[in-house]
Amino acid sequence: MSTGESPPGAASGRCGPRVRVVHLTGPVFDALAAGDLAAANAASPVPLTSVFAGPEWRGVWRTRSEQVRRDPSSAAWVTGVVWDEDQQLAVGRAGFHGPPDAAGTVEVGYAVDPAHRRRGYARAALEVLLRRARDEPAVRTVRASIAPANTASRALVLQYGFAPVGEQWDEEDGWEVVHEVDAGAA
Repeated sequence: MSTGESPPGAASGRCGPRVRVVHLTGPVFDALAAGDLAAANAASPVPLTSVFAGPEWRGVWRTRSEQVRRDPSSAAWVTGVVWDEDQQLAVGRAGFHGPPDAAGTVEVGYAVDPAHRRRGYARAALEVLLRRARDEPAVRTVRASIAPANTASRALVLQYGFAPVGEQWDEEDGWEVVHEVDAGAA
């Protein structure tokens, strides 16, 4: 299962990679959380690279593993693989932190494999997520929580109409500035 696809230059008028977000299942989340790339690849719909099972991303996979165990339907919303359609390559991870909450808010999250940064993948993944949010009737607001030092991510979301609405402390990521945009306006 996958979420949308970004045509080159979709929302920004720029040419960029053509990606889709490929959703994962509980067994893939479990294997990645354990750092077991072989088991993850045996269950994954697309081949994954070592960065997916590396220590930097394991916390995300542990969270998603537990989340999908509690609510299997959340797998269609949470972090998946950013798949480059032309290169046939897994280049990062992206998704929502979960289905829309009672207020219709979803929070985006994305990360690009360091070997593939500065090529437009974060932008392309964000465009896929924003399009999904816009097309889902239950979604009214899209949120992005960004560490103050992450100037690249902040600059990216500001280009899509996100505005700072507050700050928060995240147990895993530390201090974050919360940005939001109306799903229909993104």
